[in-house]
Amino acid sequence: MAYRLSPGVFTSEIDLTTVVPAVGTSTGAYVGRFNWGPVDEIRIIDSEVRLVDAFGKPNANTATDFFTSANFLSYSSDLRVIRVANSACKNASSDGNGYLIKNEDHYNDVAATAGVTNTYVAKYPGDIGNHVGVKMIDGNTWSTSWTFAANFDTAPGTSTYAQDRGGSADEMHIVVYDTDGAISGAANTILEKFAHVSKASDAKNEDGTSNYYADIINKTSKYIWWADHDDDLTDAGTTCVGNQFASFATSFSTVLAGANDASPTSGEIRLGYDRLLNAETVDVSLIMTGAHANTDFAYVVQNIAEVRGDCVVFGSPAQSSVVNNYGTEATDIVADRGSVTSSYGVMDSGWKYQYDKYNDVYRWIPLNGDVAGLCAYTDNVRDPWFSPAGFNRGVVKNVVKLAWNPTQTERDVLYKSGINPVVTFPGEGTILYGDKTMLSKPSAFDRINVRRLFIVLRKAISRASRSTLFEFNDEFTRAQFVSLVEPFLRDVQGRRGIYDYKVVCDESNNTGEVIDRNEFIGDIYIKPARSINFIQLNFVAVRTGVEFSEVVGKF
Repeated sequence: MAYRLSPGVFTSEIDLTTVVPAVGTSTGAYVGRFNWGPVDEIRIIDSEVRLVDAFGKPNANTATDFFTSANFLSYSSDLRVIRVANSACKNASSDGNGYLIKNEDHYNDVAATAGVTNTYVAKYPGDIGNHVGVKMIDGNTWSTSWTFAANFDTAPGTSTYAQDRGGSADEMHIVVYDTDGAISGAANTILEKFAHVSKASDAKNEDGTSNYYADIINKTSKYIWWADHDDDLTDAGTTCVGNQFASFATSFSTVLAGANDASPTSGEIRLGYDRLLNAETVDVSLIMTGAHANTDFAYVVQNIAEVRGDCVVFGSPAQSSVVNNYGTEATDIVADRGSVTSSYGVMDSGWKYQYDKYNDVYRWIPLNGDVAGLCAYTDNVRDPWFSPAGFNRGVVKNVVKLAWNPTQTERDVLYKSGINPVVTFPGEGTILYGDKTMLSKPSAFDRINVRRLFIVLRKAISRASRSTLFEFNDEFTRAQFVSLVEPFLRDVQGRRGIYDYKVVCDESNNTGEVIDRNEFIGDIYIKPARSINFIQLNFVAVRTGVEFSEVVGKF
């Protein structure tokens, strides 16, 4: 408080209401190959419908990545998807050359479109762009016999903006459509239309926003980028407002030369996962690795999850280890496990056969999308510190059959290696039948629920502790920290997450030396709740005349 020079009443506010905030624990993340959509950009997806809208329908090359994502979304509604692609993947273009424009940032960097003239370019890389057509018409060439004339109420004319400046006809209509039905199912189906947009680069709507056709297309189109004017659309005899040229004739440009890439390399996949590394800017909790190689799974565990310290990575064995592999499944899966030993890694036992409604076929899909989804489902119905396994919360969806249904003996082999069996019980469904992490040493952290409990505690309490930064390390601040943390832990205890706790933040751990280093220490001791993995039922037969009190506890 500032020193005052004369008497008066002055007021101020001191906020002591800080609490430990709620933190997200159900956000999934996946990096993979898709037919459409931005490359090297994190997209928020909340449903399978949005997944199709953003990244296209699956085919034989992308089904594994698509359904790993879709399976997670069948349990949750919060997924971050990153599409990866290499230089062989091209955006289709109206000049038939094909270019690589990964995403909006890449387009705005100009490098991707440098030297591109007289063309439209498909919004995203992939051969879907080969089925996109563009038609445009202005007032000078307007005719009711134009292919798409019936889809517009009036002909393009001169905008109010152009009239106010003494300009000539500047408006036109643009249609983006499906040339052969490959996108929509019917040829010439309109995908997008832009009515009364202007050829003038400085044209404005009444609300002050741009009405320049290039700006409108780039901001709102899901299918094309504007790259440059087509020379065959100009009419030097007419001048419109602004520094752009004039009259547009009816034009048809089929966007061609789009191409999908070959399967992404391990390096490209890892670069995609590297986008998840910064925990301050990207909030994810459940990372799936689909059918990526076990070396990629190990990379994500060791270089993403362990560095972040706030997420868990889910992997599955190779398809060849469980599909049509008779007799050696257990040993092959253990070999796929590799040398990963981390409480931030979770591995399941296989693949499932499920129906692909988009192509009317059945496909083999790895189970890690489902296991991550079960963790998100557990968050929704209980809490992150509950086990996602078992008959209450571990029922796997969309299963025609498992590639391999392990027996008790085979489950023993898997479980001692930190691999969680997924088992089909006749009449009871397909169940996640284990809740281990891949930590090799005996520890509370070798269970999924304990690892996720500590992720929640660390994430929430560390975020709340930011309010303590730059305060004095004195008795008041330390007491304030304790009063901040203890109610949160008491709530977790009441919700069955921990058995007991203790918070120490006083002179015993904040010594003079600690204070002089400008540090602050809070020691939080936790007794985590443990999930039941083994049930022993003892049935004891006794003689008729025996009192139960005589035998209870004797065996």
